Amino acid sequence: MNEKALLERWRELESTHAVVRESLERALERKHQLSLSEYEVLRQLSAAPEGHLRMQDLADEIHLSQSALSRLVQRLEDEGLATRGVCEHDRRGVWACITDQGRAAQRNAEPTHLAALDESLRARAPRST
Repeated sequence: MNEKALLERWRELESTHAVVRESLERALERKHQLSLSEYEVLRQLSAAPEGHLRMQDLADEIHLSQSALSRLVQRLEDEGLATRGVCEHDRRGVWACITDQGRAAQRNAEPTHLAALDESLRARAPRST
C-alpha cells in the first residue's frame, strides 16, 4: 500500500472509531446514565468467570491508565455497581469486583450498546454499488 493510501485508510479508521464511540457514549449516557468506559468495565467484569479482575488486567483490557481506571472504579463503587478487594494470593494486587446491581446495570444497558453499535457501524459501512 502506498503512503497516501495508507494515511487515508488510517484517517478512515480514526474517523469511524470517533463516530462509533460518540454514538455509543450518547446512547448509554442518555438511557442508562453510564459512560462508555463505565459500561466497558461492567461488561468486562460481568464476563469474568468469578466476576472480578485485577485492576492492572482491567486497565489493559479497556485501554485506560491505572489512575483513570481507579477514578472510574471509584465512581462505580459510589453507585453501588462495583467494589474493590485485595487479592488473597498477592496482597499487592487489587481486584475490581462487580456487584449484583452492577450486573443488572450491565444487562440492562447491553441492548442499547449493541443497537447503537450496529446502527453506527452500518452508517459507516461502505456502500456497495
